[in-house]
Amino acid sequence: MITDIETYFSQGCGRCERFATPNCSTRQWSQGLNDLRQICLESGLIETLKWAHPCYMHADRNIVIFGAFRDDFRLSFFHAALMKDPKNVLERRGPNTRHPDMIRFTDNAQVQQMKQTIVSYLKEAKGYAEAGIKPPKEKNTLKLPDELVEAFEADPELAEAFGALTPGRQKSYVINLNSAKKPETRRSRIIKFRDKILAGKGALER
Repeated sequence: MITDIETYFSQGCGRCERFATPNCSTRQWSQGLNDLRQICLESGLIETLKWAHPCYMHADRNIVIFGAFRDDFRLSFFHAALMKDPKNVLERRGPNTRHPDMIRFTDNAQVQQMKQTIVSYLKEAKGYAEAGIKPPKEKNTLKLPDELVEAFEADPELAEAFGALTPGRQKSYVINLNSAKKPETRRSRIIKFRDKILAGKGALER
């Protein structure tokens, strides 16, 4: 995966064989992604690279992250349960997503058309970060590590694949990740586990 954010906007995320080719999804949505980037920066967000994607922060908290796919590109909000969504523009990434958390674009021109709405949503999310407000914890049968939750928010394909696993396979990953003491170790393991999760396997399966 890439380590420099400029590479994302010029060549892609580096996660698949379409990286640095005309077929990369970031090429198709280049104008829209760059428009989103400008809006985030104008809104005073700090630009970072996480999970090989542009991630924007405020008050030491992740606010939004970009994603580009064949059929659309997305602006996904962290802590989406807090968002009021007065314009009813937020969508769920999939059936296992608890709260609508993304604005999905299917045309590059939509970003400029929705600029004022995007700016107001970013302002709302920044306000929660500044106040230290987080969504109430929801009851889960499994206590997912924070790093895994963050990975799901950044990687909808991974989130959907994990949700489709049997409870036993899900538990195998949670146990493995929770056994790591350092956050960076957990993040490294998640990256290594990604292909197995997409393949429908448990942590101990080959």
